[in-house]
Amino acid sequence: MKNVTERTSNPFGLRPPFDRTGPDERTAVFGYGDANADFHLIGDHPDVHGGRSTGVPFTGTESGVAIQEVARAVGFADGPFDRPDLENLYCSYIHMCCLPAGETPSDESYADLERFFDAELRAINAHILLPVGERATDHVLREYTTQRHRIDLDMAALHATEIRGRGFLIVPIREPTEWEDTDDEAIVARLEAILGRDYRQTKGVATLVG
Repeated sequence: MKNVTERTSNPFGLRPPFDRTGPDERTAVFGYGDANADFHLIGDHPDVHGGRSTGVPFTGTESGVAIQEVARAVGFADGPFDRPDLENLYCSYIHMCCLPAGETPSDESYADLERFFDAELRAINAHILLPVGERATDHVLREYTTQRHRIDLDMAALHATEIRGRGFLIVPIREPTEWEDTDDEAIVARLEAILGRDYRQTKGVATLVG
């Protein structure tokens, strides 16, 4: 049984490589949750999925609340919405740094932060990756599967499906602000189905799956 750390927020003490915010503003929204989790929820950046005011991913925005509702429905989260208690779920962003109001991350800043995200993902060593939205899903499919070249990045079609990766099972989640009809029910049902079976996979296998 792995026991990475008991720390809930920024368990590995990451320090962002740049700070472009004002002196009284939050520098970054670090990873948060159960560092021994089997499920890793992966968002884009704080201005999309939240956390600028709380320091906790998936808080304070419409998308964040929707994702938390899913986490609560399957038993991953409880407690306050601004600082939930998470079990078997870890949350982080591919771009953890905050930017000045109105700015969006550049390709260069995503690239600059990639090594930090990758190091944390491998340290958590979850079995199931849950990328939220097109940017995070594209990154996860490119970096952790051999299938990106043959997958159309249609998030409506990919939502709540299962994709085998290199030692991971990937379940993309459509951007919650674009959810229609039963999209919320679909991701809850998919996660419940995964939890109901033996989802654990062998880590560190050299063979590429898929």
